[in-house]
Formats: sequence, C-alpha cells, structure tokens
Amino acid sequence: MNTPDPIQLWIIIIGMALGSYALRFLFIGLVGGRQLPAWFLRHLRYTAVAMLPALVAPLVIWPAATGGQPDIARMSAAIATITVGLLTRNVLASITAGAAVLYGLLFLLGG
Repeated sequence: MNTPDPIQLWIIIIGMALGSYALRFLFIGLVGGRQLPAWFLRHLRYTAVAMLPALVAPLVIWPAATGGQPDIARMSAAIATITVGLLTRNVLASITAGAAVLYGLLFLLGG
C-alpha cells in the first residue's frame, strides 16, 4: 500500500473536520431555535433508518473477505434478512436470521 503524502493527508483531515463542524453548526447554531417545517421533520425521521443499510450494503456487494467479489453466502444472508424483516417486522429476528444464514453457509461452503 502506498503511503499518502503528509500534506495531502492533513488537508483531507482538516477539510473533513471543517465539513463536520459546518454540518453540526447548520442544525445547532442556525436552525437550533427555530421550528422546522413538518415535511422536513417527516423526512428527517428516516435518517437513522437509512444508516444501517448504507453501512451494510457495501459489505454485502463488495465484501473485503472475498477480495471484493460478491459471494452466495453474503447475498443469501442479505435476502434472508430482508425477507424475515418484511414478514415479521422485527429487527432482532431479521438480524438473527441473516446472521444464522451467513454463518451457516460459510460453515457449509468452507468460507
């Protein structure tokens, strides 16, 4: 792996810090004391729900364990998780089903 240039690395770190501060300041400093519109609050409710799929999807589609190649175990686990989640509306049941399918297929397929 190539080592990054220290100047470039610090520019990225400072840029990320300024971006993070700006996002927080927008909601806390500028909008903090105002009433937000109902449509905005309705959409804001889905932010937390969207974070888990956004974190998991790259691990299913481009898993580092297989060198970035999709495999049957992870795809099957994702399908099982979605199916159980839709049928039961239970987060813990869907996570448990997905984990069971993933580890079961990894054991059976020798992955």
